[in-house]
Amino acid sequence: MNFESELISGLFIKRYKRFFVDIKIKNQIIVAHCPNSGSMLNLLDKGNPVWLTKSNNEKRKLKYSLQIIKSKGRKFGVNTHLANKIMLEALQRKKIEELSKFDIIKPEQKFGTKTRFDFLLENTSLKKKAYLEVKNVTLNRNRDLAEFPDAVTTRGKKHLDDLAIAKIKGFESYIIYLVQIENCKQFSIAYDIDPQYFEAFKEAKKKGVKILCYDCKFNDKGIEINKKIKINE
Repeated sequence: MNFESELISGLFIKRYKRFFVDIKIKNQIIVAHCPNSGSMLNLLDKGNPVWLTKSNNEKRKLKYSLQIIKSKGRKFGVNTHLANKIMLEALQRKKIEELSKFDIIKPEQKFGTKTRFDFLLENTSLKKKAYLEVKNVTLNRNRDLAEFPDAVTTRGKKHLDDLAIAKIKGFESYIIYLVQIENCKQFSIAYDIDPQYFEAFKEAKKKGVKILCYDCKFNDKGIEINKKIKINE
């Protein structure tokens, strides 16, 4: 998945009003859009190297968007809006072994009246359908361990509950934790941050929801799926 424009380097100054960040580029302070509603725990230290893109859309009030933060020697992809684009490309290129059997990919599909999953996948010859939910992971409190969530997420819990219901109704159900962190070797649910999500995770797994975790690799042009990560039980 390539960025919309060339990356611009800078230094992080501060975040405020949730979706605004001040970034120093050379000798100028600019205001950029922060496309991440999470806590971004441990990433917001003043002086951290960052990379942004600049939009060509003249109607945008904030021309710059924060894409990557480097903290303690590691790059973190913080634009949650890119997670589904990274995943769509991976699905199209059959880079996720467990999902390679599906030949039809439908983004943003409704389930019931109040839920929308990131993807509906279909295999026409086997007559199988699967719902897939993608979660962007940027929490890294221990050196080799990625964690989710970084804040309480009632929406995330509902997705797990509804994936379990979809499984009961005859669909295959998957959740994939997309680790946008360099060089993490393991993944775990942050039960101390959101105990209810942790319980929903265990219950969903018990009911047949399949749990996947892949990390990403970064380059000057974009971000792509890399390899499967061990999930700690």
